Amino acid sequence: MATTTDPTAEAGAVSVVPSRFPYRTIAMGTIGSTLLMLAALGAGGILIRDPVLGHGPLSFIRYGHGKALATALLYFGFGLVVWAWVRLGRYVLDGRVGARPVLIAAACWMGPLLVSPPLFTRDVFSYLGQGAQLLYGMDPYATGPAELNVLPDVVLNVHQLWQDTPAPYGPLFLLVSKWVVGLTGNNMILGVILTRLVIMVGLAGVLWSLPRLVKHLGGKLPVTLWLAVASPMTVIHLVGGPHNDLLMLGFLTTGVLAMLDRRPVLSVVLVTVGMLIKPTAAVALPFLVWMWAAQLPSGGRVKRFFRAVLPALGVFVPVFVVGTWVSLGSMNIGWFTGMSAPQLIANWLNFPTGIGEIVYTMVHIMVDVPPSPFVTVFRTLAWVVLAAFVVRQWWLSRDGGNQAVLRAAAALLAVAILAPPTLPWYLTWGFVLASAFPWERKHLAGVVGVSVFLVLVYYPTGEQALYDWWFIGGVLAVSVYAAASLLKPDPLGLIEAWRKPASRNG
Repeated sequence: MATTTDPTAEAGAVSVVPSRFPYRTIAMGTIGSTLLMLAALGAGGILIRDPVLGHGPLSFIRYGHGKALATALLYFGFGLVVWAWVRLGRYVLDGRVGARPVLIAAACWMGPLLVSPPLFTRDVFSYLGQGAQLLYGMDPYATGPAELNVLPDVVLNVHQLWQDTPAPYGPLFLLVSKWVVGLTGNNMILGVILTRLVIMVGLAGVLWSLPRLVKHLGGKLPVTLWLAVASPMTVIHLVGGPHNDLLMLGFLTTGVLAMLDRRPVLSVVLVTVGMLIKPTAAVALPFLVWMWAAQLPSGGRVKRFFRAVLPALGVFVPVFVVGTWVSLGSMNIGWFTGMSAPQLIANWLNFPTGIGEIVYTMVHIMVDVPPSPFVTVFRTLAWVVLAAFVVRQWWLSRDGGNQAVLRAAAALLAVAILAPPTLPWYLTWGFVLASAFPWERKHLAGVVGVSVFLVLVYYPTGEQALYDWWFIGGVLAVSVYAAASLLKPDPLGLIEAWRKPASRNG
């Protein structure tokens, strides 16, 4: 049994209280995660043709009342995971548990989801479809998986929006998807599981680098792991999804750590590899140049900058060229135009799109006009604001060090919020880096609310729920309650009110 100082003790007094391993909290989250996995068989991103539950007595879970029951069970499981995460967060912030219980909790909560159908997304089916294109000699950056005349289940399960849409991912990830499809073929269940296992390599990178980043950036390791690894954003979105952002984050965090450890060449190599998985890792590269320049022994700032940027380019260019060539068999840079494909998604979760829709709604009351010009105008303005913000953050990073890391995290968050589209898991780009810095409890409460909100704004099937206003009202209420629960257990006294009648009846 470990001991720790009681944070509620009066100033100047030291009280040592016992701190138990949080078995019940971890068990609660594990039960919730298991329910998520089981309920996802009927309410998650299920297969169009399911070889396991498509026929037979258990197929009822995919239709009608059976699906409604599965959906209710899934949200109940999600509630248990969030409840356990918030409880664990209170223990961490009160100094009652260390890093090890947080890691054990995260592992227990992720375990059932390794074999789950996709949760709150169908992106993994697109990964497999694009990998199949590459496997059969097609160009995923020219057209979508619909061109395939083989592997019918792979093609059938790609979301309709992405059937004819070029891939927006880096060539190295397409190579990974090609290998997965080469092993699993038309077996979608094995394809999803193997993709998830490959993406977990990114989690290993994050777990290796975060303790070392904390030493550089001044955070507290249990808080960092609770925020970046055990949160629903990672457990449910990145692992349960699954999403290739987790693989990219492994290279991004290890690359930033390498720069802080004064290994600049390795740093640029790692972050460039991350970019070849998901292009947004490139946002961090200019910040690494300032960090490299700050580590040089002599010369003015401008001289040191050029002494850093030239070798940085000398590392970046060959890694980029070789990585692209090895992945695609040619110097195909069509993935730059492919990055525009996700902009087809238009909803108010992306801040400028939301502003454009609000203005359109106000104007449409008086004049019958189409919505697209309003969204386009505000998206264009947002690009200008985003460019100005990122450049300013980069310029303020010119002294390198920890400030450059913090501002790189801010730039990644800005890209996720202002560049269309904003998908919920995109905010992990900046959160994971920022998690290694010191945090105040009230700010962490805000992160709790945002995390819960960003999971629930999509239905478990992967379709967005953003215009179901009654549902979104409930999501907002749940998110605020979860945030308040980090600051105070049972903030509305609901559990206490339930216990009182029970005690009177007893």
